[in-house]
Amino acid sequence: MSSIIGPLLVYFAAAIAVILPGYGSAKVVGKLGQTATGILAEDPSLFGRLLILQALPGTQGIYGLLGWFMIMNQSGMMSGNTNISVQQGILFVLAALPVAVIGLLSAFHQGNVAEGGMALLTKQPQASGNAIVLAVMVETYAILALLATILGALSIAV
Repeated sequence: MSSIIGPLLVYFAAAIAVILPGYGSAKVVGKLGQTATGILAEDPSLFGRLLILQALPGTQGIYGLLGWFMIMNQSGMMSGNTNISVQQGILFVLAALPVAVIGLLSAFHQGNVAEGGMALLTKQPQASGNAIVLAVMVETYAILALLATILGALSIAV
């Protein structure tokens, strides 16, 4: 029984790394799509600018997938290694937490900024660059969380 706990923990780590940011991205991109649709009903010329703002919070889901890949690859699970101790499994769970938690939260916060940017575009269409830069600022923390997960996973000897 104890020989299966380590690999299960690795699968759990990989799962939370991809599920939480993926959920956040999907939820927020959907919400922003609804907002953009309402704006487009009034001004179809804003499509390209709104699409960029809608897509930005989707990157957290991509970062989660990269975290999943790093965990699965570093643990050796992708090549069939199941000789993983409980301690190593716990370390992979801890390594997954930055991209999982910050990915989820930053998707929601970036979505709020992007939604504000969409509102800005209804009044000042020429301010799309400003709206995008403001939303990208939140992205920085998702990238740092992914980096922390990658470095954490790479530091685990298997």
